[in-house]
Amino acid sequence: MTITLSTPEQVIEQLYWRYATKKFDPTKKIPESVWKTLEQSLVLSPSSFGLQPWKFFVVRSPQIRDRLLEHSWGQKQVVEASHLVVLAIKKDVDNQDIDRYVARMSEVRGIPVSDLQGYADMVKGYLKNPPYPLNVNEWAARQTYIALGFYMTCAAILGIDTCPMEGFIPAKYDEVLGLDKQGYSAVVVCPAGYRAADDKYATMPKVRYATEDVVDYID
Repeated sequence: MTITLSTPEQVIEQLYWRYATKKFDPTKKIPESVWKTLEQSLVLSPSSFGLQPWKFFVVRSPQIRDRLLEHSWGQKQVVEASHLVVLAIKKDVDNQDIDRYVARMSEVRGIPVSDLQGYADMVKGYLKNPPYPLNVNEWAARQTYIALGFYMTCAAILGIDTCPMEGFIPAKYDEVLGLDKQGYSAVVVCPAGYRAADDKYATMPKVRYATEDVVDYID
C-alpha cells in the first residue's frame, strides 16, 4: 500500500476549518465513497487491549431520526445532517467478550487460540481485579470517545462537517433504537454532513487558550 501523507500545513488548515456545526444543509449528502472512508475510521479506531467495547449505529431512517429529535434537546442537527452516528458501548464487558476478541485475533493473524490464552487471561484479570477502581461501563465509554475523535478528525481532513453531541437522553435513544435489547447503550451522538451557508458559527474565530497555556514540556 502506498501512503500519501498530508503536509503539516494541510492538517492544521483542516483542523482550523472544522467546528461543531450547528446547522447542516439537509440537501447535501455525503457521497458513498467518502462515507465508507468515515465508516472505516470508526472500525479502525484504537481501544484499550484492542477490545473494541462498542458498536456504531448509523441511523438512516428519517422517521426514526424525527423520533430522536425530541430526545435531543431539539437540536436540528439530528435530522438535518446527511448521516447520524450513535456511538454506543457494549454494556458490562465480560469474559465472553474477551474470548470473542481473542477468537477474532486468532482468525486474522493465524495464531492458535491456545497460544493467545496468556493474553486472554491477562485482560480478564485486569477487568476482574484492576490496579485501580474501575467501572467497566465508564471505561468502555472512554474508549468510545477515542473512536469519536478518530471519526471527527478524519471527517475534517475529508472536508466533512460534524457535531459531537452529549445533549440527548441516552435511555430514550436506547429505547427508540432498541439498543437496550442488544446489550448496548448510547454514549455520544455525532451528526455528519455539510454546513449550511448561513450557519454563523462557521466563520467565527476559534477560541482556544494559547499553546503555552495548555502544552507543557517536562525535560
